[in-house]
Amino acid sequence: MELPFSKSDAVFNEGPLQDLLTFNDGSPVVSSEDWRRRRKEIYDTIIPLEYGGMPPALEPEKTTIDIVSTSSPRAKSLFGVPKTLKYNIEVSIAGGLEPFRFNMKLWLPKSETPVPVIVTGDDCWEFITEEVGNDVVSRGFALVAFDRCFFARDRKDARDRGIYRAFPGEYGAVSAWAWGYHRVYDALLRIPEIDVTRMMITGHSRGGKAAQLAAATDERIALVADNNSGCGGFGLHRLRGFHSEAISNITSIFPFWFGKDFASYSHRESELPFDQHFLSALVAPRGLRFQIAFADTWANGVGACENYRETMKVYKLLGAEENFSIAFREGPHNHTPADWNHSLDFAQAFFERNGK
Repeated sequence: MELPFSKSDAVFNEGPLQDLLTFNDGSPVVSSEDWRRRRKEIYDTIIPLEYGGMPPALEPEKTTIDIVSTSSPRAKSLFGVPKTLKYNIEVSIAGGLEPFRFNMKLWLPKSETPVPVIVTGDDCWEFITEEVGNDVVSRGFALVAFDRCFFARDRKDARDRGIYRAFPGEYGAVSAWAWGYHRVYDALLRIPEIDVTRMMITGHSRGGKAAQLAAATDERIALVADNNSGCGGFGLHRLRGFHSEAISNITSIFPFWFGKDFASYSHRESELPFDQHFLSALVAPRGLRFQIAFADTWANGVGACENYRETMKVYKLLGAEENFSIAFREGPHNHTPADWNHSLDFAQAFFERNGK
């Protein structure tokens, strides 16, 4: 696949990337069995240092749901699609120092069989317009939206509230937001109309970072569409284009998004023991899609292209090249209806190709 950017387009090149297919001891990764062991090395390198680790994994039984309200079944349509029902659901999570609860919205198309689902944690931004909702449910997908900021507030005192009271730890807000997707998966297990094996998650910008981290740290998630996530998402730290966000930029404004030691690599990118291709490779061989706007220089299209080239080596080793894609569009930093539609195209092709 011909990509719009190469290494020569980089304004900042802080040295070579670590090889995904070489073990820490220097031996090569040559099989899928090798990859399982290499994957653990990669996880243990990037997740604690960049993101501060993750909140604790929980048994699905710790998550319960309560239907708060439902749109009238007599309604002719929702989002212009006949027989679509909307549910407001309260999700309760046990197992911490105190109970934790959050709300999610579910739009469920009428179907005789369980349907696939697309999940976004960006309900804090109210991206779910009528056009987007219509596109999703008219193609036979359920749609779930939750506000990731219930899990960790998007401000410097993030660790004072949200899940930190129930599950205290050194993990950053991006990890807390990612953990929210895991708990939504658990909640959807309790809804028989949903086929959670056909679940795609998506997020934009900081929400894209959270979505990709969620897929990287929970192999139950079938695929993820990361929209303009940039630094801390699909954008490499070592290789950056003009006006692309760097560690020094992001940690000076949002230090609470990451682990406490990550900021120490500001202006020291060449010393990082990983780069963002480590995060992306953790998703393989499951579905992964990068979506980037040309005018969004902050999101680092140059670094995303090189990440794609490096991570594709893992997908090829696993015989899953078609499960990884990258796409550019004209326009600025936003999550457009066209982005949603292209994500759905990718998801439908993925599920058909993988017999789901």
